[in-house]
Amino acid sequence: MSTRTYYRGPDAVVTDKLFVWRTTPTKGYVVRDLRNVQLIRGKDGLGPYAAPIAGGALVLAAALWTMIGPAAVYALGALAVAAPAGVAIGIRMRPRRWEMHATYRGARVVLYASSDGRVFNQVARALRRSVEDARPPSDDHDLVAA
Repeated sequence: MSTRTYYRGPDAVVTDKLFVWRTTPTKGYVVRDLRNVQLIRGKDGLGPYAAPIAGGALVLAAALWTMIGPAAVYALGALAVAAPAGVAIGIRMRPRRWEMHATYRGARVVLYASSDGRVFNQVARALRRSVEDARPPSDDHDLVAA
């Protein structure tokens, strides 16, 4: 019996029997042993924390007002606002990372990850088809028509 290929690209190969992520090191999984496959959109990192960090830095600058003088506090306040804002903008401009997680032989693993949404969705669709085709055929003989 021949092997059916659902996706073949530079970063992954999905067949009816194997899922291979071409990373360093290469990771391969038997499709029949995959359970609870989940697609997860990556997190932004510091993005949600930028405003609280800037606020805390401004409170610190206000507390230091009497100790180090107004000119230094103005510079520290500007830096306190600019640094988290720059981090938040840089994180927003970077593409999010998509990940595919699953349980493989009892262990939780990252099957695949990519920041290219189009390629990620192609790989996910190929894996979905492979998993559906790897299921054992259902036996409909035990159904009774009334």
